Amino acid sequence: MKRPILLFLLGIAIVVSGCVNLMGDSYDRPSQEYFWHEPGYMYPNQYDRSLPSDIASQFDSNGELIYYTGYNEEGQLIPASGGPHWLYVHGGSCVSCHGVSGKGGIPIMMGTDIPSDIRYSTLTAEDEPANEVAGGHDEHPAYTDETIKEAIRDGIEPDGEELDYTMPRWDMSDDDIEDLINYLKTL
Repeated sequence: MKRPILLFLLGIAIVVSGCVNLMGDSYDRPSQEYFWHEPGYMYPNQYDRSLPSDIASQFDSNGELIYYTGYNEEGQLIPASGGPHWLYVHGGSCVSCHGVSGKGGIPIMMGTDIPSDIRYSTLTAEDEPANEVAGGHDEHPAYTDETIKEAIRDGIEPDGEELDYTMPRWDMSDDDIEDLINYLKTL
């Protein structure tokens, strides 16, 4: 009879020690220091510089660097909140969801929305629904530079509606966001 009680108490001790260990770790926000993250790839073993690729590895502007890598020209990772979990686990940037062309349109892993066309000409078009996504969003006014900034930083559409939670909220400096918008104008 003593053996089952000892096993039970040992099991309780293991569970309690595991819980105490978990409470000591900080899971509020995973580290975003993914220095291996290469532009346009979710996992480091997918990128082989010796293979031909249409993915840029040389960047002509800070905005292009941010679009492809999620880092600015000072080597700082642009912090993000929200968005898909893999963004925190494997790193990511605009190109990870919206693609090299900025046209989006391909569902992302574990997302609920299809990434929109974020080319500047599409976002700011007056004569067609800006960023209407198949299956869902109501039409909204065309974007302006200011509402593009709100969408990137706060996840808010021009009509005040909230973007899908799979769109990360990027904490960019004024200079970085201006550079990114200038890059979007080239797509």
